[in-house]
Amino acid sequence: MANQGKADQQRSYEDLLQGNRDWVDQELEKDPEFFNKLAEGQNPDILWIGCSDSRVPANQVTNTRPGQVFVHRNIANVCVHSDMNMLSVLDYAVNVLKVKHIIVAGHENCGGVAAALSNKQYGLIDNWLRHIKDVYRLHSHEIDLISDQTERVNRLIEFNVIEQVFNLCKTTIVQNAWKERPDLQIHGWVVQLKSGYVKDLKVSCSGTENLGKIFALD
Repeated sequence: MANQGKADQQRSYEDLLQGNRDWVDQELEKDPEFFNKLAEGQNPDILWIGCSDSRVPANQVTNTRPGQVFVHRNIANVCVHSDMNMLSVLDYAVNVLKVKHIIVAGHENCGGVAAALSNKQYGLIDNWLRHIKDVYRLHSHEIDLISDQTERVNRLIEFNVIEQVFNLCKTTIVQNAWKERPDLQIHGWVVQLKSGYVKDLKVSCSGTENLGKIFALD
């Protein structure tokens, strides 16, 4: 049985390599210069900050091609001022790539948000989930009125996306960019897994007008 498991694992790995070869062949059949063009550089208009969940890949959800979307993903698409990884991606996207749209993309039935809505301990990730628990604290008066667990999770998913949009607006990276150019917008989406469609939460921002006065920086 152990040898069979190793054989299955090796086949699974070989499938990935074969999948890569198949993809290369398909792209070259459509455009023999595809990879030469791709190697020249990237010029995306979009920064996608999404969840690490394997069901919500940015390019497939938006029907975009390689080179069109700059991507950062983490558990439950959290954007916090202490995350140097996210801030580095944000800074590069805004100040070097000059993206015009930043999309915070959550998705229904997010396991990270569901975990944050429970009292269970999961280990190291509990420290990360604290950020989402804080979002729950801000909106508990509404969420606690929802009896269906799936609906409760999905409502917190929406609140979490909205909070992360405003967290991005609070950064000096975004606010300084807004002083120099008016074309940068931040949006909040939820991907509906059962349909594939995106729900636009209508919280798009292109300035500091909706921030509290202590968050709008000089």
